[in-house]
Amino acid sequence: MVEIFINDSAIKVKEGTTVLKAAEKAGIHIPHICFHDAFPPEGSCRMCLVEIEGHPCLELACSTQVREGMKVYTETENVRDARKGVLEFILAEHPMDCPICDKAGECTLQDYYEQYGLFESDFLEEKERKDKKVDIGKGLILDRERCVLCTRCVRFLRDITKTGELGVFERGVRSEIGIFGDQYIDNNYAGNLVELCPVGAITDKDFRFKTRNWFLKKGASVCPLCSRGCQIFIEYHPGFARFKVPKRVYRISSRVTSRDQSQKEKGYWICDIGRYGYSYMDKDRAENIILKQKNRPAERGEAEAFLGEKIKKLIYRNKLQRMGVVLNTWLTNEELFLARKIFTLDLELEKVFFTELDTGEKDDLLLTADRTPNKKGAEEIGFEINQIEKQKLFDETELLIVFWSSPFGLGSITELLPELSKVRTKILFTPFKRKWNDAFDLVIPTLVSAEKGGSFTNIDGKVQHFDAVLSPPGEARAEWEWLVSLGKEIEVDFNSYLGMKFPYDVYKKMKDKIEFFR
Repeated sequence: MVEIFINDSAIKVKEGTTVLKAAEKAGIHIPHICFHDAFPPEGSCRMCLVEIEGHPCLELACSTQVREGMKVYTETENVRDARKGVLEFILAEHPMDCPICDKAGECTLQDYYEQYGLFESDFLEEKERKDKKVDIGKGLILDRERCVLCTRCVRFLRDITKTGELGVFERGVRSEIGIFGDQYIDNNYAGNLVELCPVGAITDKDFRFKTRNWFLKKGASVCPLCSRGCQIFIEYHPGFARFKVPKRVYRISSRVTSRDQSQKEKGYWICDIGRYGYSYMDKDRAENIILKQKNRPAERGEAEAFLGEKIKKLIYRNKLQRMGVVLNTWLTNEELFLARKIFTLDLELEKVFFTELDTGEKDDLLLTADRTPNKKGAEEIGFEINQIEKQKLFDETELLIVFWSSPFGLGSITELLPELSKVRTKILFTPFKRKWNDAFDLVIPTLVSAEKGGSFTNIDGKVQHFDAVLSPPGEARAEWEWLVSLGKEIEVDFNSYLGMKFPYDVYKKMKDKIEFFR
């Protein structure tokens, strides 16, 4: 550890720390545009200049390492003048199209001009005219007039994805970002370039001109679209009083929760599947409880009584071998714990299966082949992930309960459809409206992970908790709520389900029973 002084305040930091990171630790913000924690210092923007006692000129805070007794000043007149000069130089060629720029409201250049600029420009020359709508691939649009040549995009494709589709071409005032020939960006992480860009130079067709970012609210969650469980923000529109907006969710962005340098390559990014695959949160959502025999939406109490009665009849007749359950690994740890408690431990069912896992191609960075969020959690809770055995599942089965949460295709459910007519009573828990919902006697609408609290266990065995971000549609409720009610309704172990009012109440019970979650 070395002791340095920043604006005359002493601070101890590790040897090798840069002045920029030391100041950050001290709660002092030094402006920077090209620097990013995931990359080595570039030093091209010159916004992070600071004054160091004994040095004849200003130094770059992003690349200068601390030394014992160093005295750094971040707010002297020389530093302030340098920042204004850099901003004026950048803005000399920057178009004044903030009113139509998607980055307006979250633009680094806007923020820095307000904090460190507010000057009248001395430049009288006309701005350079460059291409404003360049297709660089994967739904990305490059506006070269807005680009400040921070090279974050170039470094990301060079150092992280190692695909290298972008480079800096020409020299001096004509320098510009571009692709190499017809080598358009085409990798699983292209959407990160929009987040990386500190200005509105790279914009996203998916978000472009859809709404303004200041209308959006942001909630922290965990991506459920593969078993990696990346930390994300869900950015959604709460709507207006006078008219309805087209959709709730407009954008998914990455969320950094740890500055662990060992996680440089993984901790700051999300894949394009997680970024753009959010339409399931709004599309074809089930909102009403449908009880087929009444041919109308039903009340929650009716559904609970109907389901409880069917199970209790099998208990009284000692025919629980005629009941089958199909689960999935989209359910949270809490929901899987309750499902195992009710169906495997309380009722001792033999016919408990899992739907076929959604799978896809993996890569070497984040994306896994398992496209469900909680297979590891199901295994740690005590389930064997047994795929559906149709003959065993439908043999003399009178009651079948299916939990279907996947936003992807129909998967193994399509194999069940021809056999469902053999079952007297079929009950479906699902967040989605599908054509085959009509084949069930009771359809109970449930929630996607963004609408409920709970936890997932990712492929690395890390338990990640999350809270509800979005409001549930219609009468939809979380599976854990239905399972708690069911546990009480069947009255096999009534007291175990008392006090379970929130997901964490279930998690505490799970910690007591399963060592892995302690």
